[in-house]
Amino acid sequence: MALLGYARVSTQGQDLEPQLRALRAAGCTAIFEEKASGTSRARPELARLLDRLRRGDTLVVVRIDRLARSLAHLLQVIERIREAGAHFRSLGDPIDTAGPSGMLVLQIMGAIAQFERALIVERTKAGLAAARASGRVGGNPGLRARDPAVLGKLATARERTRLADLLPGADEWLGTVRRLRPATSWEDVTQAVNAALPPDRRRFTRDRLVRAVRLFVQEELAEPALLEGAARRPRRDPRARRAMELAASFLRGRPKATLAEVGAELARMGVQPRSGGPWAASSVKALLDRARGAGLLGEGHGQRRQRTTSPEARRPRGTPSA
Repeated sequence: MALLGYARVSTQGQDLEPQLRALRAAGCTAIFEEKASGTSRARPELARLLDRLRRGDTLVVVRIDRLARSLAHLLQVIERIREAGAHFRSLGDPIDTAGPSGMLVLQIMGAIAQFERALIVERTKAGLAAARASGRVGGNPGLRARDPAVLGKLATARERTRLADLLPGADEWLGTVRRLRPATSWEDVTQAVNAALPPDRRRFTRDRLVRAVRLFVQEELAEPALLEGAARRPRRDPRARRAMELAASFLRGRPKATLAEVGAELARMGVQPRSGGPWAASSVKALLDRARGAGLLGEGHGQRRQRTTSPEARRPRGTPSA
């Protein structure tokens, strides 16, 4: 049973030290530090802390507003804590979910904190409107100037937002990826992941799933081995598939047909080999071999050789040559 602390400030310029001192004084054996806005959904350190919680542990914060961005988010985090069999404590508020009245006080304090944030947002909007009315342009000057450093920070922020979107439902797909990768191709893994997802969840494309796993590996939430040996399923040419099916169908109806007759039938139906010329006996045989491998033909089909029509072949046995 461990006390795990969580300290957060909104900007890089703010100091975490006061929170760290309070958490150490409370007996926290490990403290997870985060610099992220209270409204940001990207909280990788909070995600790591929630994953680490075990039955009997307690998540400790200095104040309740350090943990969640809204009452809904607060209750969602508390539910995660309860599912792990752990508890929550706020040092600056009379909140300890280990006691019977803890959840009631928690919801009341969360609602008050959300109301205070709403007032701050309204005052900020009023200030921006007054600035625009006086001719002052808001926004990030570096972003307007396409500063590479600012654009890089923006890309990082977008990645963290994507991570925050993926984290709540990670248990529904990451386990399937870990079970199948890297031995299984990404196409097959994507199908397996989508089949296991609840009906109301957004389905993955192959590329979106790979990006999600790569992001989790980058944040050390998944093993790098998942990205190794990313085998691709070979793309099948639909024309080759159709030629194989037609050849197999013709041969099933005429088991004694020669390779030349199969090739002639394909040509009559407008199906040509990749070379664009007539069907050679070797090409027809390769086509039938693939059909047999795909289960379209039995072992006895497609084994006859090309019938020859040379004079030597037509000469009766025992007749001397000229």
